[in-house]
Amino acid sequence: MKKNEGKSVAKIFAVRTTTGQEKNVAKLVAAKTQMNRIPIKTILVPETLRGYVFIEADGPHFVEKAIAGIKHVRSRVPGIVSFSEVERYTVRKPIIEELSENDIVEVTGGPFKGMRAKITRIDRAKEEVTLELLEATFTLPITVHSDYVKLVEKAKSESGEA
Repeated sequence: MKKNEGKSVAKIFAVRTTTGQEKNVAKLVAAKTQMNRIPIKTILVPETLRGYVFIEADGPHFVEKAIAGIKHVRSRVPGIVSFSEVERYTVRKPIIEELSENDIVEVTGGPFKGMRAKITRIDRAKEEVTLELLEATFTLPITVHSDYVKLVEKAKSESGEA
């Protein structure tokens, strides 16, 4: 992006959308750009930023053409968004960094899928968490990879972290 690769450097534009409709807007814009052959390079829907979709194109007129008449599009944010601003939404932090002991999580895979559990121990080196199932009749510690848990509720004892 920083170096001139070829003749033109693509620019990133932000589009405001109805909160919760970002993925629908992206799909509709993608379909419209494909049908009408509008030169849009990339459409990014960041999970952590609600109400916005980023579109990469050579100029604002291409973005305007792509979003015209699409439901749930509020407006195009004036100006160009720098790549460094967008980059923070593309780099995903490993879930293990957000977890701490006594957090309540939901198991997303394996035989305990859908069950809620409390974290009793975290092994950051192996990216594993030891859980105590809340819905089990007796406490049985299980160890699963951190990719198989989803944070439901942070531990109440920690006041400094959010």
